[in-house]
Amino acid sequence: MNPFTVLVLVAIGLATSWALTALVRRYALHTNLLDHPNDRSSHTVPTPRGGGVAIVASFMLLLLAMGLLGLIEQRLMIAALGAGAVVALLGFLDDRASLPARVRFAGHALAAAWCIGWMNAVPSVPIFGRSVDLGWAGPALCGLFVVWMINLFNFMDGIDGIASVEAITTTLGGALLWWLAGSGTGWVAAVAFAGCVGGFLAWNWPPAKIFMGDAGSGFLGLMVALLALWCGQATPLLFWSWFILVGCFMVDATTTLVRRVRRGEKFFEAHRAHAYQYASRRAGRHLPVTLACGAINLLWLLPIAALVALGRLDGVAGVGLAYAPLVWLAFRYKAGDRVAQAAHGGV
Repeated sequence: MNPFTVLVLVAIGLATSWALTALVRRYALHTNLLDHPNDRSSHTVPTPRGGGVAIVASFMLLLLAMGLLGLIEQRLMIAALGAGAVVALLGFLDDRASLPARVRFAGHALAAAWCIGWMNAVPSVPIFGRSVDLGWAGPALCGLFVVWMINLFNFMDGIDGIASVEAITTTLGGALLWWLAGSGTGWVAAVAFAGCVGGFLAWNWPPAKIFMGDAGSGFLGLMVALLALWCGQATPLLFWSWFILVGCFMVDATTTLVRRVRRGEKFFEAHRAHAYQYASRRAGRHLPVTLACGAINLLWLLPIAALVALGRLDGVAGVGLAYAPLVWLAFRYKAGDRVAQAAHGGV
């Protein structure tokens, strides 16, 4: 792939997303489409929301162009466009009138099934030097992974810039490893996606001028999951690398979810009990936590993911090594603890 072509795709995605976000923000201000602070939010002033639509529109246009021009597989284009439309529409509707959890889950399951239907057969998984055939469980586990990633980004999109930074660092890191150790041209889609998210991040950088909303956060999770699975088709080791790269979100959300469910709380209700939310309240602002997330991804998770991708470290061992300090951080910052009402304020 010509490097100039890749740079042009990134520039188009970034500029288009930036401009569309500006338009969405103007529309939200004009129509009073604002996210007002409450006892479960991490902001203190009304802020326009729904900006994730700009990421969706800009990337789907790029996907269509890349697929028709032969820059990526048309199967990848079709999988991403179909599933992305479902997830984004559900998120858009949920942003305006909260949908029942069962409706959201059904839509996410449909999107996951669409993605897997356009994949080749799920490959055997390398575990401690052995290739394990998952059989019928493979598609089911892939579907669960997609659904969890959609909700993962929704859960973790709670402070300025964090979901965008996670998506950009994960997909750029994954694209680099895909290019180095994998096969195919799907990494071009990952780089273009990062560019589209970057255009939105210019408006969402702390202090945010607009929020992403469910339409954007769910779409981000879907695309990261789809790219990870698509990459793993040709080079199964690379799926472990993507799983490592998304470790910050995976560990915080999973730890929080498990602890809340064990207390009998409704896991689908909004809350402020994630480790990153506790950390932002302790810091008194969002920026240090968002930067820390990006730094962990680049300085800790990416090198380990690279060792796995290059065959220097087993995938399961790599996940364990990468996640161990993140689990410690999750408990250090009280992931899943009850949040006292009096704790609200300041961020």
